[in-house]
Amino acid sequence: MAELLHRLGRGAARRARTVIILWLAALMAAAGAYALFAGELEETFSLPGTPTTEVSDRLADEFSGLGGGTGTIVLRTQDGEPFTDGQRSDILDRIDEAAAVDGVDSVNDPFAIEAQRDAQREEIDAGRAEITGGREEIEAGLDGLAAARAQAEEAGTLDLVAPEVDPQIEELEGRLAELDAGEESLDQGDRLLELSDAIRVVSEDGATALVTVAFTEEQNEITPETKGAVTAAFEEIPGIDSDFGTDIAMTPPEIFGVGEAVGLAVAAVVLVVMLGTLIGAGLPLVQALVGVLVAVLGALALSDLVAMSSVTPILGTMLGLAVGIDYALFIIHRHRRQLRQGLDVRESIALANGTAGNAVVFAGATVLVALLGLNLTGIDFLGMMGNVGAIAVTVAVLVAVTLTPALLALVGERILSRRERAERGTAPAGDGDDAPARPMSTLGAVVRVVLVTAALLVVAVPALDLRLGLPDGSTEAHDSTQYRAYAAVDQAFGAGANGPLVVVADLPGSETDEEAVARQLDVAEAIAERDAVEAVAPVALSDDRTVGVFQVVPVEGPSSESTEALVHELRGLDPFDDGAELGVAGTASGNIDVSDKLSDALPGYLAVVVGFSLVILLVVFRSLLVPVVATLGFVLSFAAALGGVVAIYQWGWLGAVFGVESPGPVLSFLPTIMVGILFGLAMDYMLFLGSGMREAYVHGAPARVAVQRGLIAGRAVVTAAAVIMISVFAGFMFSHTAMIRPVGFALAFGVLVDAFAVRLTLIPALLHLAGDKAWWLPRWLDRILPDVDVEGARLERVHTPGSERGEEAPEPVGTAAGG
Repeated sequence: MAELLHRLGRGAARRARTVIILWLAALMAAAGAYALFAGELEETFSLPGTPTTEVSDRLADEFSGLGGGTGTIVLRTQDGEPFTDGQRSDILDRIDEAAAVDGVDSVNDPFAIEAQRDAQREEIDAGRAEITGGREEIEAGLDGLAAARAQAEEAGTLDLVAPEVDPQIEELEGRLAELDAGEESLDQGDRLLELSDAIRVVSEDGATALVTVAFTEEQNEITPETKGAVTAAFEEIPGIDSDFGTDIAMTPPEIFGVGEAVGLAVAAVVLVVMLGTLIGAGLPLVQALVGVLVAVLGALALSDLVAMSSVTPILGTMLGLAVGIDYALFIIHRHRRQLRQGLDVRESIALANGTAGNAVVFAGATVLVALLGLNLTGIDFLGMMGNVGAIAVTVAVLVAVTLTPALLALVGERILSRRERAERGTAPAGDGDDAPARPMSTLGAVVRVVLVTAALLVVAVPALDLRLGLPDGSTEAHDSTQYRAYAAVDQAFGAGANGPLVVVADLPGSETDEEAVARQLDVAEAIAERDAVEAVAPVALSDDRTVGVFQVVPVEGPSSESTEALVHELRGLDPFDDGAELGVAGTASGNIDVSDKLSDALPGYLAVVVGFSLVILLVVFRSLLVPVVATLGFVLSFAAALGGVVAIYQWGWLGAVFGVESPGPVLSFLPTIMVGILFGLAMDYMLFLGSGMREAYVHGAPARVAVQRGLIAGRAVVTAAAVIMISVFAGFMFSHTAMIRPVGFALAFGVLVDAFAVRLTLIPALLHLAGDKAWWLPRWLDRILPDVDVEGARLERVHTPGSERGEEAPEPVGTAAGG
């Protein structure tokens, strides 16, 4: 591979303009494909085969109008007073307009629903009064007939009176029984109204109304045109503020904003400091942008063929920028050092591509495998995130080993500063750090291990309280329509109204409607007995009276622990003890199912990544201890990063600093994404540091001296690379998209911890304490393991001036990472 990359670098340098034109053509092709074929991105997450999906499919099959998606519109009077007749008329007009939109099944009239509720209450009260009056009349008649019968019996004329009186008594008793049955029916209706009393669509003060739109298609299939037409129908109503819930509001994802620009600016400063020239700093940025545009636009061109969430291209952009800059930096840094040592420009480009470029390809491959491994979770949208991220990394590697040599050839010696050009041929063979490689003291190593491990474990403690969930309106920016809608519903109707549940129950067969109502009441009361239930109401009954559908409003919001527990509790409820448990659907239920499945998939995926880490490091470093230490270091940095996420985004610590206005559950797919991305980046840093240590040890340096030499050789470029990645990721912490903020923090903090606490501090200390044992490998295992020359050391010995072909130099010029 190293020799191939050497030839590729030489060829790219010779035909620099051709390579640049090819990449520009690739960029235009990706842009054209995006313009012609890109589809709509999904705003919600769903998984086939979950309990929620199964219930939703059943509703679609058995009940017309209940299987499609919904949209929530919150209308509030601007003066806080009840809606006027004129405003109600305007709202009804807008409801009719929205109902006529193609793709809309129905739009509820909140005022009609409340009027119907009031009418039902009045009907029950009137029926009860009628029954009371009738009962009194019948009972008076029965008393009179009983008295007449008694008098006849006393007078001995009962035989004459009974044939006339007894039928009347029997008739009145029958009518009394009918009244009793009617009263029982009224009691059932009264109880059902009482159970559903808290389910309102017009607030008690009459100033807020909740309009629900039922669509003909499933939530993920609703077109933006349909949503846009519905929301447009309710905008600009005189005297009324209209806000739209997350299920209907359309906020296009902001792939690149101010925060991201600031992150790139910080990365540019680091590059200037590291490389010493504006040209040198600009090359990695230009290459990263080209790679990201090609990868993300190309991936988005497929969005009409495959389901892709709105956060997926943002993740691809984030990862593509970070690795794109770093991979170019590694090659450019190596090339600059070789130029300072006197190598010819083109030969230096080829050698840098064969050595540092070889390490880049290997490092990129580890990230690629980790991202593609997300498909092993069996979760489609997560696998798609991994696939798009893998595309971004692949393109970044290709750009690094082809476009970098081409641009370096055009720039020539200007990649060096004037002073460096004047001093060419006099630079030392190291990385510019001439400090002697004295190993740290054993006591110092012990202190580092104890302090770093203890600190990371403390930071990881909040991860023990990890709760997973998906974002709802409460996590949106407080100036967004989604948050205003969520807050208005919370204030006017209660927190649970933001996440009502749909419960489906199998009912025992009923001969009459009255029996069916009794069965529905049994289910409703069984549900209402749960502490986390605020209200419950029957909303549909199948034609054969065997399936009932209920709306259940929890006490707390959709992302609360009590609502999550309620969903699981209801699914285990068997109201008739006949083995038919309740089914639960709804947005809140669907989010809970997705989070549960992701939580279940995380341990298996982590085990796969850890196993892969052990194998790949075993091959690279030909050691048993180094892979174990490096992998445990990754697990520790992952736990610490997750602890930081929980503390800030779930507990709300430092919320004002990080813009966390509403703490809540951690994004359900974040831990899994963290494992894939942080593992790949951790292995990058381990390769660039550990390979230098191993090279020094193989060439005769004492074990502890070799550790220090490798650390000195690689720390500058690894530090710069880590700071760049942290800057890029941190730029996404203040993204307009709520879902991407914790992802940006998690990756930035994870890189910070892994690079500086684990790779540059903990690992060298542990390897120092291990001494020669760090590089021990059984002979039988050494014979069967492939010899992977990650850093291209053999290539360097062949192509570096002063070394004979096939002869080993007494000391390698340096590692690709460290120069």
